[in-house]
Amino acid sequence: MPHPFLSDEWLSEASAIRHKYAAQAQPITTKIKMNQVITGVPFGDGEIELFVDTSSGEMVLERGKLDEPDVTITTDYETARAILVDQDPQAAMQAFMSGKIKVQGDMMKLMQLQATAPDPTAKTVADEIKAITA
Repeated sequence: MPHPFLSDEWLSEASAIRHKYAAQAQPITTKIKMNQVITGVPFGDGEIELFVDTSSGEMVLERGKLDEPDVTITTDYETARAILVDQDPQAAMQAFMSGKIKVQGDMMKLMQLQATAPDPTAKTVADEIKAITA
């Protein structure tokens, strides 16, 4: 059953999907600790904080924030959905150029992460996450 993007149910199911394929995924070589602030969320208090940590070689995406991130990204809900669910690199570039994505911190680490070619398992994970998203 589909769940609203970034809802507690969606985060739980997306995590389960990532864990299901963890043994098949290639290690992530770009080490980054990133906080994400998503604004304009249509539920809760309208803002969600997430973090991504790849320092272990796999992607950890959880609710909350890291104390000492390499970079912090702030964007709106629709842009976050286009990037994280739709995997739309054009949307990311357009949003950055139009100021919908604000970046604080080490931009080079973020660019290195984006330049990393996804392995075939990442596509499977992305497709399954898209399928659970309302």
